[in-house]
Amino acid sequence: MDGRPTATDATPGGVGRAGATRFAPAPTGYLHLGHVVNALYVWGHARATGRRVVLRIEDHDRQRSRPTFERALLEDLAWLGFAADEGLYRQSDDQAVYAAALEILRFNGLAYACDCSRTTFAAWAAQHGGPWRGPGCPGGCRDRAVPDEAGSGWRVVMAEGAESWTDIRLGAQRDEPAREGDVLVRDRAGNWTYSFCVVVDDLRQGIDLVVRGEDLLDATARQIRLGRLLGRRVPPAFLHHPLVRRPDGAKLSKADRDTSVRDLRAAGRSAPALIGAAAALVGLVEEPRDMEAAMAAALVSSRPRPR
Repeated sequence: MDGRPTATDATPGGVGRAGATRFAPAPTGYLHLGHVVNALYVWGHARATGRRVVLRIEDHDRQRSRPTFERALLEDLAWLGFAADEGLYRQSDDQAVYAAALEILRFNGLAYACDCSRTTFAAWAAQHGGPWRGPGCPGGCRDRAVPDEAGSGWRVVMAEGAESWTDIRLGAQRDEPAREGDVLVRDRAGNWTYSFCVVVDDLRQGIDLVVRGEDLLDATARQIRLGRLLGRRVPPAFLHHPLVRRPDGAKLSKADRDTSVRDLRAAGRSAPALIGAAAALVGLVEEPRDMEAAMAAALVSSRPRPR
């Protein structure tokens, strides 16, 4: 970056660290079977490749995150038999690193204040018959010098051009980071966004393998580009695993209490039974059967491995 500062200057621990993946739930509800599937893939590939597992609580959403949910998810994770090698880290514990990363982007002329709201985007879509497509934003904030004040968010410039990568499970991928406009990194209420926090955290915590559900595949190009802008020369490897879906085909959410680990525990289901059920739902085994966490993770380790 021609001598300009990078995020590794502001995020100690991000330089030279490698060999880690992460399990990173949000404390906005209880763990469900989809989280169990993610744990199987995270721990399975970590054990197969000698990586450590970092436990991170992604509580950037201050309005929806609850200590009650955090306590429950930690209890349920331990009950299931998944033990992290490092952590616990909370995004709320060190907000300064996100501000420092944004300041680096501002210094390099890559970020700008934005006063667009959801109403702005909705109005543009109604007028043009479809959602906003980037680069930029509907309000043209990049060129308007919007003041940094209450009610303004911050966006990072997504230059045109594609990012290409090879997903460990899904193969060759290519996408345009600017397809949906410039990335919002801090919203109008002052919350840091998911896309920004995970890129900063993965850099500073040495995460070189990101394992997550295939519903987040579309976020990958933007996060690779953000990482490059913050000085990450080599992006992490990515593995997007199958989702557990409801009978109607929709993915599970924390609102689906019938698949909540907490509720299934209360109904008398054992940890091996839940792990076996989760493994069967994504085809790791043909039929549900009781299995311990280590056994189920070993099934994943026989699948294609990250570089």
